[in-house]
Amino acid sequence: MNKSPKNLLCKSLLILLVASMAILLVKYLPNILELTMSLDKFRSYIVSLAGSGSIVFVGFQVLQTVIAPIPGEIIQVAGGYIYGVPLGLLYSVVGMMLGAIIAFYFTRMIGGSFIEKLLNKENSKWIKDIMDSKKFSVILLIVFLVPGLPKDFLIYVAGLTPIRPLKFFGILLISRFPWLLASVSIGSNLHYKNYTSTIIVSLIALVSFILGMLYKDKLINKLSSSGNSGESCKVN
Repeated sequence: MNKSPKNLLCKSLLILLVASMAILLVKYLPNILELTMSLDKFRSYIVSLAGSGSIVFVGFQVLQTVIAPIPGEIIQVAGGYIYGVPLGLLYSVVGMMLGAIIAFYFTRMIGGSFIEKLLNKENSKWIKDIMDSKKFSVILLIVFLVPGLPKDFLIYVAGLTPIRPLKFFGILLISRFPWLLASVSIGSNLHYKNYTSTIIVSLIALVSFILGMLYKDKLINKLSSSGNSGESCKVN
């Protein structure tokens, strides 16, 4: 294992960053949840921060991706509500990708054994199966694309596999982009009172989510079967 000063510095910074997020979450979770449950309240808070508001908004998206007690869709809808589609989408994508980078490298650099322990639970068996598939990248794309499946945890799981980081982040961006755009569009339409557009986009998102939840178990079983038929790709 490479123990160069640069590598040790990266690991130390990553540990410090994740620990800081965990501390902030424990200390301010009630306040965070209260803010994010109201679009108007969240917008007022971000706007009150003036120039630093966009940085704080991105921080909320990073926090949601890394620790995830906050529904990501709420933050993304708020992004459109506050900034409109172009900037709201940009800030949401930046926050999601930064959070994904932290989660992915947390597993790859320092947290592999912790994630493996979580995977030993019975309800995580299907995740271990897809990790062993030759089609892991394709399966990952499907899981990230279908509503109702556990997306954020899979970012950590991907760090256990030999998938190339750029390939993984490309898959994540491509598969999550349509839903980020939909959420941000809903928020923007709500702010500008374009209720017809809001209803149409919301109905499409709702139907997709319901179908994802209804067929989640069948899809998981299918993906697990595909995983069992593949060759192992897990990092030892």
